[in-house]
Amino acid sequence: MSATASSDRVRRAWDILRGVADPEIPALSLCDLGIVRDVRERGDMLDVVLTPTYSGCPATEAIERSARDALHDAGLDPACIVLQRAPAWSSDWISADGRRKLRDYGIAPPPACAGEAVVTFHRRTATAPACPRCGDTGTEQISAFGATACKALWRCRACGEPFEYFKPI
Repeated sequence: MSATASSDRVRRAWDILRGVADPEIPALSLCDLGIVRDVRERGDMLDVVLTPTYSGCPATEAIERSARDALHDAGLDPACIVLQRAPAWSSDWISADGRRKLRDYGIAPPPACAGEAVVTFHRRTATAPACPRCGDTGTEQISAFGATACKALWRCRACGEPFEYFKPI
C-alpha cells in the first residue's frame, strides 16, 4: 500500500472515530474525551490505540466494541483495538470542544491539571466548578460520586439545580 493510501485510511479512521459516542456521556465522542490516542497502520491491520479513563472503567468493553464496529461498518477492516494504560488517561486530554460539549450537556468540565495528577474524592476542591446551566460559581458539592466514579454531584446555590462535575484526574 502506498504512503498516500495509508494516510488516507488512517485519516478516514480518525474521521469515523470522531463520530463514535462515549457510552456513558453520549454527547461526547471518544476523540473528544481523548480516549483515542493513536491510529496507525501495521501492514494490512489498522491499530487503534485507546486509553480508558481509568483502569476499572466499566464502559471499556463497550468503547472497544463501538470503535471496532464503526470501523467495520466504514469498511476499514481489519482493525485491532489496543488498550494502552500508560501513561494513564488525564482529564487534560479532553478537547476544548469536548469541554464545551460537556457544559452544553449539563456536566461541569474539569479544570486543566497542567500535567499534575489530581484526584478529588473528598468534599473540598481548589475551586468550585461553575454551574453549567447558569454559569454561577456559588456551587456546593452534594456527593463525591455521581452517576459514574469519574463524576461528582454538585448543586448551584443561585439557580438551585443539581449537576454533575467531571473530576480532574
